[in-house]
Amino acid sequence: MIHIKAFAFNPFAENTYVLYDETKEAVIIDPGCISQAERDTLAGFIESEGLKVVKLINTHCHIDHVLGNSFVKKTYGVELGANEIEAETTLAMAPAHAQGFGMTEYEHATPDYFINEGDRIKFGNSELNTLFVPGHAPGHLAFVSYSQKFVIGGDVLFRGSIGRVDLPGGDINALLDSIKTKIFSLGNDYIVYPGHGEPTDVAFEKENNPFCGARAIR
Repeated sequence: MIHIKAFAFNPFAENTYVLYDETKEAVIIDPGCISQAERDTLAGFIESEGLKVVKLINTHCHIDHVLGNSFVKKTYGVELGANEIEAETTLAMAPAHAQGFGMTEYEHATPDYFINEGDRIKFGNSELNTLFVPGHAPGHLAFVSYSQKFVIGGDVLFRGSIGRVDLPGGDINALLDSIKTKIFSLGNDYIVYPGHGEPTDVAFEKENNPFCGARAIR
């Protein structure tokens, strides 16, 4: 069984996820820890639970989701996986964005391998399946557990909202298509763990989301 631990890190309150199962092997998704206190919090949890970090992956590479990539790579000796489109676009802009926000602690890290739709992220006795869900970012990914019916969705879908599309590479039509054809099609009982804020579920968003649900104007 996959256990999910979320941390809200950095000034953007970005959700960093640690997923692990009974084998104690763990995957870290979108580490946003930038301060020493945040890094200590993440490392402390991993140590207290006796976890072995075996994977580091990004849903997408906006600055708030990659601030801790270098720390995790160096601390746990794992390789970084992300989508190639993100590596060539969004992630390439991260150093400039970090400088613009005055985040002097940021250390840039580039992917060691690329992840595409259909790829399986295996750890312990568990696995996540990859969906390609562009729109908020051009190479955005989501990671699904079909056995436990949840998705780590990054900044695609939030409770009562959707990801912003006014950043470079954003595309409202692509985002809505990703939500409706990839996320909503998973099933009403799927839980969505977003990149910011509290979890939601597909049934609620189908009915109530003002941007992509039954009551949406467009």
